[in-house]
Amino acid sequence: MFDKAEFVISNTDYRKCPKPDRHEFAFIGRSNVGKSSLINMLTARKSLAKTSASPGKTQLINHFLIDESWYLVDLPGYGYAKTSKKNRSAWELMIQDYLINRENLQIVFVLIDSRLDPQRIDLEFIQWLGESNIPFALIFTKADKQSLNKGHQSIAKFKKTMKKTWEELPMMFFTSSATGFGKEEVSEYISHILES
Repeated sequence: MFDKAEFVISNTDYRKCPKPDRHEFAFIGRSNVGKSSLINMLTARKSLAKTSASPGKTQLINHFLIDESWYLVDLPGYGYAKTSKKNRSAWELMIQDYLINRENLQIVFVLIDSRLDPQRIDLEFIQWLGESNIPFALIFTKADKQSLNKGHQSIAKFKKTMKKTWEELPMMFFTSSATGFGKEEVSEYISHILES
């Protein structure tokens, strides 16, 4: 779907990011949700984004140029990571600054582990995005780790929880980086935004 992907730059400050002259799509999620694997799956590259078994591997704002026309941005995970509180709050500030101030940001893809019940940390982050008027979509990961039926039940539970505070629900995708499940839907959604 996307033919060319190259790493451009890593930063801790949105002001040092590439010129905001191309559409940008950001990916974020709780530590160890499978974000790097998903990015590698979408770009058909084995190690574009560095994957790790230990949470908190991504600690910078990473820009990748896709097909020489748009940026894919890999953001640090929120929540648990083996680092100090001071480091964690610095990351959070860095992420918030980027999300609020990056004018060419089209949408934030928030990754959710499809095996878990709705987690407070995910719901709070989504709530913050909504209150900050930042457009987002949800990508439920690890579809291969359980039956599809069970995965759909998890997503239904998440929707039900969101409906308590949200009038309108965002776009939602169900994916597996291991099998490529859901890749086409996410890719088409990005292409649709690029064309509109």
